[in-house]
Amino acid sequence: MANTVIQATKETIEKMKAHYGNVLTEKRPPGAVFVAKPSGCTITAYKSGKVLFQGANGEGESSQWGASGPKVKSPSKGTTALPENFAQWSVIGSDEVGTGDFFGPITVVSAYVKKEHIPLMKELGVKDSKNLSDPQIIKIARDLISTIPYSLLTLHNPKYNELQEKGMTQGKMKALLHNQAILKLLEKMDPEQPDGILIDQFVEKNTYFKHVSAQKKIQRDRVYFSTKGESIHLAVAAASIIARYAFLKEMDKLSARAGVDIPKGAGKHVDVAAAKIIQRKGMEELKSMTKWHFANSGKAMRLVGK
Repeated sequence: MANTVIQATKETIEKMKAHYGNVLTEKRPPGAVFVAKPSGCTITAYKSGKVLFQGANGEGESSQWGASGPKVKSPSKGTTALPENFAQWSVIGSDEVGTGDFFGPITVVSAYVKKEHIPLMKELGVKDSKNLSDPQIIKIARDLISTIPYSLLTLHNPKYNELQEKGMTQGKMKALLHNQAILKLLEKMDPEQPDGILIDQFVEKNTYFKHVSAQKKIQRDRVYFSTKGESIHLAVAAASIIARYAFLKEMDKLSARAGVDIPKGAGKHVDVAAAKIIQRKGMEELKSMTKWHFANSGKAMRLVGK
C-alpha cells in the first residue's frame, strides 16, 4: 500500500477535518485528531502535525495539501549525497507543476543550465518559483525559453483520468514524464552532455526507476534526486518556472473554454467554479478539465444537487 506523509499546522488539520467531514470515521488510533476515508484512500491526522495518506489515491489526496508543509520522505535507498560544488555544475534540472490542482494538466519540464550561464540565470531573476508571483514567472519564463535548452511535456486531464482509472498512481505518471522529458532534452542537446541531472524528488530513487522500468529507454547515468531541488541548482528552478508558465497558459485556455475564471489549487473556491461548469457545460465537460479522482468532483456535484 502506498503511503505519503505530510507535516501540517493545527489550522490546516482543522481545515482538512472540515474538508473531509462527510467521510470521517468514529474509530481512530491513539494520538489521532481524525480519520477520514474518501474514495481509494485512508487519511489519519495526528496531534503531532503528521498526516498519513494510505491507499491508491493517497498521493493525489495529499497533493491537495502540499502547501501545508513539506512532505516527509523516508531516506532514499541507494541515494548518494550530491557531489561537492554541484551547484556550479552544468546541469539538467527537472520539475513538475499542477499535481495538486483539480483543474489543469500536469506540466513537466527538463531544462539545461550550463555553469557559465549561472550568473545570467541569477540576473534574469531565476529562483525558487514558490517565491515568485505569476506575473514574475511569466516574465522570467519568456526570457528563459529563448535562452536555454528545455523540454516540456504536458499530461492533459483526459489522459490523466484514463491512466488513473486503470490504477496508475500520480507518482508513476510523474516518473514516466520526467524520464521522457530528460531523454528528449538530451536528444535536443546532442552531442553536448551535462555534468549531472537533478530531479526534484517526489519518490525514492529505487521507486522512481521501478516506475519507469517498462520504458524502452531509461536515463540512469548521472541522475541525482533531491527534495527542494530548486534551492540546490538553478536548473531545477528554471525548469519549475517554465513548467509553471506552461501550466498558467493551459489554465487560461480552460477559463476561455469554460466561460468561468478557473482557479488554481483544490479549495472550496474550486468547488464553486466546478459547480458552475456543471451547470453551464455538463458533467463530462468538467471531467475533461479536471483530475476527476480529487474530492472536489464530488463536492461540486453536491453543490448542484447531483
